Amino acid sequence: MATRTTFDQALSELQQDILQMGIFVEDSIARAVESLAKQDLSLAQSVIDGDVQIDDQEMLIEDKCLKLIATQQPLAKDLRRIAAGLMIITDLERMGDLACDIAKIARRIADQPLIKPLIDIPRMAQLAQTMVKEALDAYVREDVELALKMAADDELVDSLHNQVFRELLVYMMENPKIINQATALLFASRHLERIADHATNIGERIVYLVTGERKELN
Repeated sequence: MATRTTFDQALSELQQDILQMGIFVEDSIARAVESLAKQDLSLAQSVIDGDVQIDDQEMLIEDKCLKLIATQQPLAKDLRRIAAGLMIITDLERMGDLACDIAKIARRIADQPLIKPLIDIPRMAQLAQTMVKEALDAYVREDVELALKMAADDELVDSLHNQVFRELLVYMMENPKIINQATALLFASRHLERIADHATNIGERIVYLVTGERKELN
């Protein structure tokens, strides 16, 4: 009984570690897009510098997962819980990298007047942050319905990305001089669309964790 209690405590700590990593990633996404919209070099640099912490969190959690597998030899749903954790931190780490890439774009175009106020890209960022939060809530609560919601959220982000693409394409056709900045903003939009895809991946992990069935949500 004591061994099981210790294992349950270790699983609970693992969940908390993953949640903390997710909170840090959410914050990085928000600050990266804010640095882009406000052309804030200092904020962009803080996101780039903070990526190391996300990488460190991933390695720390990965070590804990592997130690649990080696020492507890979990079966069935317990094994799926730990495997899901390993895959979730990989998605979170990639989201952190993409936030870092957005911050690098912000740094690159910080000395240029924006060709237009950014509206849809911050909306995409807000949706992506919500998806990350909901995905992690679904993980902790093992909530399949919330995990399935990722598919609808992802469609909204895809729709906004397509809107940004069309709008910037028109800007470039009308004024070829802004092609460099418009291309950079297109990449930022694409990075947010990929962040939403990673959140959807987490939703798929939750469905598998709870039901043992694989479901494509993208």
